[in-house]
Amino acid sequence: MAKPSGGSTVQKVESLVRPVVEGMGLRLWDVVFEKEGPDWYLRILIDKPDGAAMDTDTCANVSHAVDPILDAADPIEQSYYLEVGSPGLGRKLTRQEHYDLLKGQKVAVKLIRPDAAGCREYSGTLVGRTENTVTVATPAGEVQFAANAASSVRLADDEDLFS
Repeated sequence: MAKPSGGSTVQKVESLVRPVVEGMGLRLWDVVFEKEGPDWYLRILIDKPDGAAMDTDTCANVSHAVDPILDAADPIEQSYYLEVGSPGLGRKLTRQEHYDLLKGQKVAVKLIRPDAAGCREYSGTLVGRTENTVTVATPAGEVQFAANAASSVRLADDEDLFS
């Protein structure tokens, strides 16, 4: 599995591409800079504010718009592949704005270590995130955990696709 890297690199890239993405009427969901095998990937994840499906033409348009800006600013020392895409159905919640936007939606949680009840995985309805505490309403009741105790919190809106 790839390890996310380049915190300041991500911040630099985000500050460069956010105005472009938002100027195109889109939402910047996340910027990820990670190494996979010998290669580095800069992934710009975009979303439509109205929740409409993302299409490849929109991704290509954003890629063409941000590529010259990134080339001119040159915020990344090594070579990398630029990918622009959707965060997908099982999108990962990484920022406070994600939690605010998706309150009331179904989520799947994986904790780094089992909690006091011995559980590492939960699914339920996202109640919200305050400071560093995430609350999820599960069939067994509300569960709270520190945001940094989760290896992932993902939207679980794809569960009915195959039924």
